[in-house]
Amino acid sequence: MTRKILYGVQSTGQGHISRARGLAHALRDYDVDVTWLFSGRDKDKLFDMEPFGNFKHRAGLTMVTEAGKMHYRKTALGAAPATFIKDATTLDLDPYDIIVCDYEPVISWACKARGREVIGIGHQYAFGKNTPMTGHTPMSRLLMQQFAPVDIHVGLHWAPFDNTILPPILDLPEAHSDGASDHVLVYLPFEHQDETTAWLQGFADHRFIQYSADVVDEEQGNVTRRKANISGFKRDLAASRGVICNSGFELISECLQWKKPVLTRPLAQQMEQLSNAAALEQLGYATTMKSLETTTARAWLNDMPTAPDVHFKNVAHALAEWLARGGSRPVTELSKQLWS
Repeated sequence: MTRKILYGVQSTGQGHISRARGLAHALRDYDVDVTWLFSGRDKDKLFDMEPFGNFKHRAGLTMVTEAGKMHYRKTALGAAPATFIKDATTLDLDPYDIIVCDYEPVISWACKARGREVIGIGHQYAFGKNTPMTGHTPMSRLLMQQFAPVDIHVGLHWAPFDNTILPPILDLPEAHSDGASDHVLVYLPFEHQDETTAWLQGFADHRFIQYSADVVDEEQGNVTRRKANISGFKRDLAASRGVICNSGFELISECLQWKKPVLTRPLAQQMEQLSNAAALEQLGYATTMKSLETTTARAWLNDMPTAPDVHFKNVAHALAEWLARGGSRPVTELSKQLWS
């Protein structure tokens, strides 16, 4: 019997979409019919969405950031509660055997309203009592817990801080060739891109490739600016000697898998990214900085550390098989298998 799966993905950032892409490829090997739903970003701003077929789209809820800082007030003011309630109450859940949510609130609250079980697969579901956390306030903690609540938690993180946490889902080939390039890949989507370029130009003896959805392809001195695209980004990531990025989960996971040294700047006032930076420091997996600090960056560039010896198992394949079999196997067993 073909299992019908509804899978919701928060698309404010690329990380959720990247791991959804990895899982979409793995699910093709099983007798499942997956309907993908994306929210949190305008549909015309989504790109490289071919793996998801004729996906659904809803407005959802979007986190507002400016100049490297989370803005909770603008996030609240930018919400459209009437639209959100309509989307959640009119979403048809009846055709689906399994419903999954990667921090996507429309599906989460649609299930909550109608008593349907929803499985949460994502990084945000890894923040239990043993996971490093910092920068949280009562408001930010409540927001993380209630933004997209689920019944079954399948957390994703860089270490087994709890027994329901799995390693990252990666959208990467198993192997890559080590290129001869000397560039540093830069992906700082929450920063002002012209200011980031000017900051990078201060390190004239180093070469950078800066990716963003808000730039055009051009050369600016020692900085090559490229408009965000998946294939080009993965190619330049594979050939890079190191990466400068914000503290989102998915890109740093890819850097760890491909053994790329990381210099990371967490988004200010954003609990998840601040906690990610704390976990990276605890694990010894990256160098962190609180802002675009010239002193820290120059030291890192001039004496780049060796990347940690980390290799994650094929989590996408294991989760695809788990879902195809109904998601009934205890998550604790899956966690033990993938961390062993």
